[in-house]
Amino acid sequence: MSTPNKKELITGVAMLGASIAYTVMAYRLPGHEGVDAATAPVLLAGLLSLLGVMQLFGAFGNKAQAAAETPSELPDDSAEKAAPEIIEPKTVLKTLGLILGYMALLGPVGFPIMTAVYLYLQFIVLTPMNHKVRHPTYALIAVISSAVIYLLFREAFDLMLPPGLLNFL
Repeated sequence: MSTPNKKELITGVAMLGASIAYTVMAYRLPGHEGVDAATAPVLLAGLLSLLGVMQLFGAFGNKAQAAAETPSELPDDSAEKAAPEIIEPKTVLKTLGLILGYMALLGPVGFPIMTAVYLYLQFIVLTPMNHKVRHPTYALIAVISSAVIYLLFREAFDLMLPPGLLNFL
């Protein structure tokens, strides 16, 4: 087994082990009927288990795919593969700055406004340099997402998110 496949296998086993431990801890939480404080941890434990299994299947799938390919089957231009796109440190720093600003202003400005602003700016940060920034589309998605999330938590879950400047709602 090649080194990348070993790393993927180890990652899958570690994720599966962590998910089993998390599942045990999640089921120890006191539960009630319906949706309660234990619902989210149980769901997250299940999703983590699913990711661990998918990682394991991926590790074995890559092994079978690598064994099936022979050097004669590879195209002649395989030596000229495009380098994978590298995430610039500036992008990471901008994202961290946006998250810190979001956290600092969430209380005073409020969830609906700050979430819309954060999403809009994050879309711009994550837009590749060779693509055009679509301001109207980004703004529309950010505002709709923020409003849907706010109303979902307020009306469906009966949980109040900080309204901030929109306290009259």
